Amino acid sequence: MIAINNSYKQRIKSLQSLIALVLLCLVLTVLTDKFFTADNGLNVLRQTAVNICIATGMTLVVLTAGIDLSVGSILALCGAVAAGLLKNGIAIPAVDTYIGFTVLGVVLAAMIVGALLGWFNGLVITRFNVPPFVATLAMLTIARGFTMLYTKGQPISNLGPQFAFIGAGSFLGVPVPVWIAAVVVLIAVCITRQTRLGRYIYAIGGNETAARFSGIRISNIKMIVYALAGAMAAIGGIIVTSRLDSAQPNAGTSYELDAIAAVVIGGTSLSGGRGSIWGTVMGAIIIGVLNNGLVLLNVSPFWQQVVKGCVILLAVIIDKANAKQD
Repeated sequence: MIAINNSYKQRIKSLQSLIALVLLCLVLTVLTDKFFTADNGLNVLRQTAVNICIATGMTLVVLTAGIDLSVGSILALCGAVAAGLLKNGIAIPAVDTYIGFTVLGVVLAAMIVGALLGWFNGLVITRFNVPPFVATLAMLTIARGFTMLYTKGQPISNLGPQFAFIGAGSFLGVPVPVWIAAVVVLIAVCITRQTRLGRYIYAIGGNETAARFSGIRISNIKMIVYALAGAMAAIGGIIVTSRLDSAQPNAGTSYELDAIAAVVIGGTSLSGGRGSIWGTVMGAIIIGVLNNGLVLLNVSPFWQQVVKGCVILLAVIIDKANAKQD
């Protein structure tokens, strides 16, 4: 009987994000007739796609018992790099050379920049034993400063219809950002469930000392994880820049908070070693539905921040309670 009760409790825990999402949708459906429509559903998915990309990378970091506060700034810098290269290319007057970039070229360039910034986060954390909170907080400021320098504080706009298709287009009736987010999620699921890297990520978050004695190269794994988080933030930056048809210097502000909220609401433990990518996807959708519902209900933006903060706090309390029971 005890074993059955424990199994039932574990199943409820695994489904708590889905249950919360269903209840939230039911409440919003009752409160406003504008919520439960096909157009609004696609709109929620389109708006949530960016957070799903960022939060997926954040999940990998949190599973190692880390944190990354720099993803919003990395998003802005990578979006600006993509826009700048697409519109202006690279001119080398000394040798009278100009290098132009295709849409695919700027996407790859932005992802490389994001991965390098994330890798640098991991290097600082592992090589110099800087706490992840402090290292990524510093990168938040550094990347934002580079964004301002690169753009000179001005937006880079008019990027062309091909680039705009990434953020505003549709394929088979589904917004392109949703397809992109789905690919990112599937890759992350494969990494966590089917690869040695995924097993090492969980091992490090569960017990770093034991993982080290088992022969796992902790520093290398963490640098890879932070690099992946940076690359996924870059993908989010490309989507945002494309959707706006403009690289805004202040893009991505507070996006890291929404990503962390999605991770925690999705059931990933801030202590590391426990959680899943699918849970984070559910958490991101909950955040997206909540934001959408509050807008439809004409709730003040200031109250929206209060509500979101309360939801995050509640999710952390539930996480701590679950940790004690385990």
